[in-house]
Amino acid sequence: MADTQFDSALQPGNPRPCGDPASAARRDTQADHLTPSDLLRRLNPRDTKKNLQSITSIVPDLTEDLLSSVDQPLEIRKCPQTSRDYLLCDYNRDGDSYRSPWSNEFDPPLEDGTVPSERVRKLEVAANESFDVYRELYYEGGVGSVYFWDLDDGFAGVILLKKGVTSGSQSSGEWDSIHVFEATDRARMSHYKLTSTVILHLANENQALGEMDLSGNMTRQVEADLPVESDASHIANVGRLVEDMELKMRNLLQEVYFGKAKDVVGELRSLAPLSETNRDRATQLEMIKSMQK
Repeated sequence: MADTQFDSALQPGNPRPCGDPASAARRDTQADHLTPSDLLRRLNPRDTKKNLQSITSIVPDLTEDLLSSVDQPLEIRKCPQTSRDYLLCDYNRDGDSYRSPWSNEFDPPLEDGTVPSERVRKLEVAANESFDVYRELYYEGGVGSVYFWDLDDGFAGVILLKKGVTSGSQSSGEWDSIHVFEATDRARMSHYKLTSTVILHLANENQALGEMDLSGNMTRQVEADLPVESDASHIANVGRLVEDMELKMRNLLQEVYFGKAKDVVGELRSLAPLSETNRDRATQLEMIKSMQK
């Protein structure tokens, strides 16, 4: 259930072949050059935060680089001024403080925290209102946050969306969407570059088969030139790009990855009696169907 774009915790390791010193030397050389980012991509994405803390505690000098380059499940915090939930990421972080998109204030408070310019802040407020409606329509709950910042020839931003399964049930899961974009002004057009990442965790527990876990992340990119009549056009343009990208990524997960899981279950072989095998296979298929809902 893993490919170059979807690093699943279920991906098996490669066995070590015997009797090939040259291959062993190449593997040892590759291991010597394995970076912390490479290591995190090979571990269960469900434990990214814990693994990231472990690595940074061993090599503190890499903390800033890893926090800015490694996508991890989003955390929720409540804005003390507005009492509204918002999401934490590296794009609204300044030191150990995080800026709320609702109040534009840092928590804990900072006297010289980095905030967007007046024009970009107005766009950020409008984008938060728009994507709050988008979140309610598409996710029927969850938490969303939008953060913008200034660039020399335009502006950039990140759209964050998070939805989790209600705790306490046998099924658990979280969906985290991270959409980072840049908008470069070009007369009456604007060039947009969007990088979207989905972090997915699904688990289902059954008394007969135990626990099934599917965790991973997927990243896709797209670029487009779209017309801009006013600042409000940016919100509409980015909204369409994000909507199209999320639809494509959801369809890919639905048709490819869950389809692969069904194919694997359908090809399973067992030494148990046929009646038990059919019962277990039906249970596994039922678990996969429940994880898709």
